[in-house]
Amino acid sequence: MKMMLLAAILVCGGCVHLVQPPFALAPNVFDSAQPATLGLQSVSGAYTSTVFTARAGSNTYNHGAVLLPFKGELYVQWQSSARDEDADDTEVRFSKTSNHLNWSEPQTLAKSTAGELITNGGWWTDGETLVAYLNIWPKHLDPKAGYVSYITSTDGRHWSQPKRVKMQGGGYVNGVMEQDLKALPSGRVLTAVHTQPGLIAKPYFTDDPLAISGWREGHMTNLPHKPGISRELEPSWFLNAQGEAVMTFRDQGGSYKVLASVSRDRGESWSLPMETNMPDSRAKQSAGNLPDGRAYIVNNPSGVKARFPLVLSVSNDGKWFDEAWLLRAGDEDMPAVAFEGRYKRVGYSYPKSIVWNNAIYVAYAESKENIVVTRVPIDELVNSAKPDARKP
Repeated sequence: MKMMLLAAILVCGGCVHLVQPPFALAPNVFDSAQPATLGLQSVSGAYTSTVFTARAGSNTYNHGAVLLPFKGELYVQWQSSARDEDADDTEVRFSKTSNHLNWSEPQTLAKSTAGELITNGGWWTDGETLVAYLNIWPKHLDPKAGYVSYITSTDGRHWSQPKRVKMQGGGYVNGVMEQDLKALPSGRVLTAVHTQPGLIAKPYFTDDPLAISGWREGHMTNLPHKPGISRELEPSWFLNAQGEAVMTFRDQGGSYKVLASVSRDRGESWSLPMETNMPDSRAKQSAGNLPDGRAYIVNNPSGVKARFPLVLSVSNDGKWFDEAWLLRAGDEDMPAVAFEGRYKRVGYSYPKSIVWNNAIYVAYAESKENIVVTRVPIDELVNSAKPDARKP
């Protein structure tokens, strides 16, 4: 049983071959007979603060929230428009807080133009300079595709003019940035880019501390899928107990399971993605590591399109997820869709997370309208596993 749960990895000439998926969800962690909560308990001391509430006369479409701490304050960035997803009036906004409760009035980082849609691509910092990535989508491209630019600030108030993100050896990153940038223990920055032509997800990494140049594409063969878009989309990643990077993907193929790929060489080469048994809702998710090394995944493990509940799953070794907690339930307290708009749906959508000050902060949208952040105290993440979910 134990051998079936571990990824058997063979290395040949820089490629990584997996015999089994990189990780597994233990049995009986989720109770599908209770779709609102999956039978999970909440985390003691967790709380949710509101960054922005959609109201009549304001921008009522808000989505894609992503967090980063900078100089003692927590920043959140998202895309916003009056009514519809990816509308011509889409802009990139941000807000910040110093007390985790009261958020500043949203400020605009960039606005779409007549020829280009602009959405948010996430944050990075070297500690002194804050980088905001802007995903630029030229409207004439077919299939749909884009590229990434960036702006910088040293104080969160004054911003530079946009510049293109550079590849190692010259040229520019020819794709849109996934928002989940994190650093490996070596300092190497690892994320993914949805590359042209179309949207083909590929791991990308750089040794530039500011992550604005020196980018390289990791070698990963994508699974077969439709032209112009990869089956693997919108990834995140964590480290397992062996120090291997495990990238987790949305499965556009419709399995409603998380796909995963492994790198043993700091992001330079990756295994062929495999379907895990971790349920998903075919949406963005977020992954990472706690200070003690435990791996976690935040997603909507409904196994259908429903983007609820919002759940935090944890593994001691990054291979066997046997603990999980409820962050938000899909019950009568879940906000309904209050305003009409393209592609809106009820639920807790597109979570992105950051570990900071002994807590996990998870940013997401409520029904693609309100931007909120849930703070989870790490000290309370103990002993949720059921006896029959323990690893043999």
